[in-house]
Amino acid sequence: MSIEKLIIPEHYTSKLSLLETQIAIKKIKDFFESELAKNLSLIRVSAPLMVRPESGLNDDLNGFERAVRFDMLETKYDVEIVQSLAKWKRMALGSYRFDTYTGLYTDMNAIRRDEDLDNIHSIYVDQWDWEKI
Repeated sequence: MSIEKLIIPEHYTSKLSLLETQIAIKKIKDFFESELAKNLSLIRVSAPLMVRPESGLNDDLNGFERAVRFDMLETKYDVEIVQSLAKWKRMALGSYRFDTYTGLYTDMNAIRRDEDLDNIHSIYVDQWDWEKI
């Protein structure tokens, strides 16, 4: 993992203020989310931020990524921040009893501690994820 891959063009200045940037991001996300759902016959569902390791629902992606793991005071058991929702989405399709040609989408938030950092990769992940029958 190396931050040297990050490229910021010399003399770069944003055309938008910080607030305008946040507003623009929100507008784009809302538009994309609406069109994705409409065009693919998807319903939004909430995804877990963390899962129990023994559930088998967390993927280690390429086989070497380490999940962020911690114990929860009240429950006395460990949980892991999700790295991928691949297995969870398939389980959720069955749990929600989706029909053929329909499916789900979610806005996944995750922490990938072993991610190679560059202009499009961060340890913080905020991405849409979807699955269809």
